[in-house]
Amino acid sequence: METISLARGVPSPECVPAEELADCARSALRDDGAAILSYGGSGGYAPLRRHLAKQHGVAEKRVVLTNGSLQGFALVAQVLAAGERVLVEAPTYDRPLRILGSLGAEVCAVHCDEGGLDLEALELELRRGRRPAFLYVIPTFQNPTGRTLSFVRRRRLVQLAAEYDLLVLEDDPYGEIRFEGEPVPSLFELDGGGRVAYSSSFSKTVAPGLRVGYLILPERLARSVELAASSTYISPVLLSQATVHAFLRRGLLERNLELVRSLLQARRDALVDALDRELAGSGIRWNRPEGGYFLWLDLPDGGNARALLHSAEQRGVSFIAGPDFYPWAGGGRSSARLAYSYASPAQLAEAVRRLAGLLAPAASVELREQHAA
Repeated sequence: METISLARGVPSPECVPAEELADCARSALRDDGAAILSYGGSGGYAPLRRHLAKQHGVAEKRVVLTNGSLQGFALVAQVLAAGERVLVEAPTYDRPLRILGSLGAEVCAVHCDEGGLDLEALELELRRGRRPAFLYVIPTFQNPTGRTLSFVRRRRLVQLAAEYDLLVLEDDPYGEIRFEGEPVPSLFELDGGGRVAYSSSFSKTVAPGLRVGYLILPERLARSVELAASSTYISPVLLSQATVHAFLRRGLLERNLELVRSLLQARRDALVDALDRELAGSGIRWNRPEGGYFLWLDLPDGGNARALLHSAEQRGVSFIAGPDFYPWAGGGRSSARLAYSYASPAQLAEAVRRLAGLLAPAASVELREQHAA
């Protein structure tokens, strides 16, 4: 039986502009090969830094290029978080949780609802305990839920950052992958870059194998992160960064974004349509993201996502169970993240059909009993 993965947020092969990137790489090597095949500055390929600085309206020295945005997070955490208090969303991306745990950080998770981060809960956390090193948020098409923080909540979050002198690290790899609905400004745009640091990546919009991410940081923090980067890998992968720069300079990003949006919307629609068809009336709930890579599924009370995953893998379907996205035991017990970015529409429909067989009332009772045993 074919295994259908709904586990990883990986773009489908059709999303990756391999031929254009190959030509951009050849051009970068021809034009600047001596520089990009040697060691460079720890902040990354200077022409790409300048391009991104102009795009975001900041000084070039505030832009730090990294080997993917997750490494950027790891470097910020290395500088700021060791043994410190860090606020995150609940649920949140699982890998930053692991990084923070490895640094001995005190991770405080702030409740999220269907509208994203609960700002009343955030303010309560800000009023008690040690001052946090930073708040890590993914406000647009969040990983793992696919939810987007509203404009009203974004504005209030920026206000809270100013009131409590809070550094906010906004992770925004999915913001440009909007299928429908009205775009909302980033926290960084609303704040003007005073207390909001910004992180993004070309992994979701161009190609993950390039490993090109970037940070926009306050100048002092940018210098510290560059020093940490230099101690870690001397300089990032300049050939990949020069390839991305050539891709941007040729105006190819928007065309590829249109393709990515079209392909992922068709997949989102296929997954939601299959859920509507197969699981209507089951008591299971799911959202309809307006963009991004992920959808969040909530089982009825008493449901156990890990037990469901175990049975689903035997039927050739994988996903990520909700507890992986919480820093405490028991969080997300009845929830799951379904990634629709890689599997074809037909595969997504088939995956839901298989899951539906496990989520029928009799099968659901059996799953609960197996877990209890």
